[in-house]
Formats: sequence, structure tokens, C-alpha cells
Amino acid sequence: MIDQEMRNTIYVLHRSGMALRAISQQFKISRNTVRQIIKQQGVMPSTERKDKIQIDPELLRDLYRRCDGWVQRVHELLVEEEGIHISYPTLTRLVRESELGTPRKVRCDRVPDEPGLEMQHDTTDYQVKLAGQRTKVIASLMYLRYSKRRYLRFYRVFNRFAMKCFFHEALMHWGYSATQCIIDNTNLARLRGTGKRAVIVPEMVSFAELYGFEFLCHELLHSNRKAGEERSFWTVETNFLRGRSYASLEDMNQQAFQWATKRQYHRPASKTGLIPAKVFEHERDYLTKLPAQLPAPYFAHQRRTDEYGYVAFEANYYWVPGTKREDVKCLQYADRLKMFQYRVCVAEYPLPPSGVKNARFSPEGQPLPRHRPKNRKQNSEQEEKRLRAMDPAVGSYLDYVIGTKGVRRHQFVRDLFALSRKLTLSVFVRAVERAQRYRIVQLATLQKIAWFCLSQEDQPLPDVDIDEEYRNRPEYQEGCLTDEPDLSIYELTTDPEDESENDHE
Repeated sequence: MIDQEMRNTIYVLHRSGMALRAISQQFKISRNTVRQIIKQQGVMPSTERKDKIQIDPELLRDLYRRCDGWVQRVHELLVEEEGIHISYPTLTRLVRESELGTPRKVRCDRVPDEPGLEMQHDTTDYQVKLAGQRTKVIASLMYLRYSKRRYLRFYRVFNRFAMKCFFHEALMHWGYSATQCIIDNTNLARLRGTGKRAVIVPEMVSFAELYGFEFLCHELLHSNRKAGEERSFWTVETNFLRGRSYASLEDMNQQAFQWATKRQYHRPASKTGLIPAKVFEHERDYLTKLPAQLPAPYFAHQRRTDEYGYVAFEANYYWVPGTKREDVKCLQYADRLKMFQYRVCVAEYPLPPSGVKNARFSPEGQPLPRHRPKNRKQNSEQEEKRLRAMDPAVGSYLDYVIGTKGVRRHQFVRDLFALSRKLTLSVFVRAVERAQRYRIVQLATLQKIAWFCLSQEDQPLPDVDIDEEYRNRPEYQEGCLTDEPDLSIYELTTDPEDESENDHE
């Protein structure tokens, strides 16, 4: 099905005077489909999707084993015994997708270096300092094999959508595309199989056809098939990442863009002396020229407007114009976010820089709404600061709680601060000290300790009474063969001086 962005592009090209045949050849769709889209003025028609035939994978494997791999007999059994009416081509496709059978092993041949034939893509991760902090980033690099031209960008998270955005950005910057793109056996583009037997995800196949190339996976343990790409990463490690500082991920990508498209683009190769800029002028005649109107890839998200008019997206909040609480379809692009209601774009926001969290955004030129969004994440910086100023014992207890796994830090600090407002300082400090002594991190138990301290007023808190006759109980005799628990952690928290004073009293 042709999406809305593609329909808009086709309609704009038709309005600009481009012939139907040229549009059909460019986007690889029939002229009848182009006529229909133009007749609809690029508007998406309302259609109902039909249900697909589903076959249990275990049933398919069992029938495949019973029939010794003869798919024609499997088709007969499905129709006659199971009552599943499925076409034979669909069944063969399901058999291939289930990886039934043994594919034939082949060798990886040597490929000639031809202009316009091949480009290569790969990713790798690095540990770099962003604003002084050690951060993991993923480098994505595109490489034209013949002209040695590169395009480099860094990401915090690299998924299939990020891969599409990177390809679109790199190829639209070049304005041309090679016929093939060599990749490793990554699951971002590969559905199953390896090397020449690899089956590419249909979504990525359609994406590649739009830009005039196809994905090809190299054989396992044959990374030298894209040796130029591997050598480019070595250049990134030994040249780009050395002697540079980065204020943010955006600053790093800006420097990477200048390094790949200007410095390395006009720099002669060390061995051959070839300059990518000059070689690309020759190779561009063999490449596929891309139209400037190609739509950018996007990822659709369904969101619901809260009672204050916001939708949450990637830990930030965006205001939706209007007065109703309706569902919103958010289209995420590489650099912006579009919101649609009933197929009408009601708002568009540029995406904030990487690392921005818990921020509110409203349309440009309009003030922020008066109310804050629902479920807005709040930190506990001010509450923690006031708690630590009460007494050193409170600060010590906070350090212990924050270092404990499984504790929701901000929620606990806010609840602890609320409890401190209900008690006097002396009672609260005594409760916190006792909670730290017995390793208490549950707020409900801490509240019980606080009420107990409150009932004792200024009297010293009694220790727990222990019945010394517990060894004679039947329950103890039944389990006396087990190892005794290690209570040394509680003994270490007891101050010897305090114990001597208590014994003296």
C-alpha cells in the first residue's frame, strides 16, 4: 500500500509538469496507480484490510516432516485433513520463511571494482566523552566503493528506523545511489538466512527500491567483502576520534559531517593518491540519480491526549491544539515530530537535542499552556537537599537507600520528605537512625518505626525481647540441622560505646 507521503510526492510531481511515465518509472509503480493517485489528489482512500490465512508453525513443521519435505503433499494434507484452503505459492513462501529444508552452501566470489555498482554500510560502537562524561555512541558509516566517498553519523540508539533515516540523509546529500549496498548479516535488514541465502525484510526491500538499490549480505566470517568500510572505521578511530572534544551528540555529528564531506572528501588516498571528489565526478554518470522530492522516512506512533492537552513522546511532552481529548497519530521523522488528527496535520515540532528530558513544548509563537501535563516525571533534587540539611544521620541514610538496588529513588525521597513534615526533627532523626541500623528501605516499615519512636517520647528505645528457651521448642528442634543465619551485618552497625552505656544504665 502506498503511504501518504508517497502520494503527496507523486501529486506534487504531476502538478510540476512531470509526465506519468516518468513518475511510474521513478517510483516503480504502474501508470494506472499513478493516475488513480492523481485523481484522488494525493489523498489516502479509506480501505478495510482483509484477514490473512494463519498456519500454526508447529503444524507446518510436523506436516513437512511427515511428507519428507515434499511441499506439494503438505499442501494436499492442509486442504484435505486440516481444512485450510491456502494457495500453493503462499505455502511455499511460508516454508521458506520457516527455514525448513537445508540451503545449499556456496562460496563468496571476488567482485570487480566497477563504478556505480556498490556501496557499503556498517555500524560500530565507541566510548567517547560528551560534555566530559563517558558515553556509548554508535557510529553509522556509508562508503562508496569506487570513489571512496564517505558519510558518517553517530547515534545513541541505532534501530531499523534510525537506519532508514541515515540512508535517506546520506543518499540525499550525495544525490545519487549505487546499485547494491553490501551489509553484514544484521537483523535490521535481514529477515533470515546468511550471505547469498539471506532474505531481506520486506519493509527494507521496499525502502531500498525507492532509492534504486538492493541490500546484499556478505558470507559469514567474510567481513573483508566490505574491506573499504572496515578500513574507514579504522580511519575514524585513528583520525576523527583523536584530539577532538565534543560538547554534545549534535556537536559530534556536526564535526563528523565536516570531517567526512569536506576533509576526507578532498583528501588524497594514502596509497593510490585518488581524491574522492574527483573520482566521484566520473562515477556519478554510472550512479542512480535521486529526485529531490523523495519523502523522508517516518515511524508512526499512536498517542492519547491527556486532560491538559499534552501527548508524551520520548520523555517529553507536546501540546496538541484544540479542546478535545482525542487520539493523535504522531509521525516521527529524523529531526521533527508531526501530529495528525483525522489525517490532518495539527502540529509540527522539531525534536529536541539528545538528552533533553521532561520538557514541555507548544507551537511556535504561542505561550506554554497554563497546566502541566499529566504523569509528568519530577525529580527530587529539592527534597533531597532539604533532607540532608536536617541532620548528618539523614544524609547517611539517604546514601544507603540510594545505593540499594530496586529502590525508586525519587519517589522514596519525596515520600520520606513528606514523612519528615509530619514529625518533629528529633523523632524523625531517631526513626531514620533505627531504620539504617536494621537495613530498612520500605517506607511502610519506616513509618511504623516513626510512630513507635513517637510513642516512646524521650525514653530510650527498648531492644527486642528474646526468649532464651527458644532452643527447646519443637519447631527449633526440627530445623536445628540447618546453618545459622549470618547476623554480622547488624553487629557491625552497633556502636560499642552505645552498648556499654545501655548496659550501664
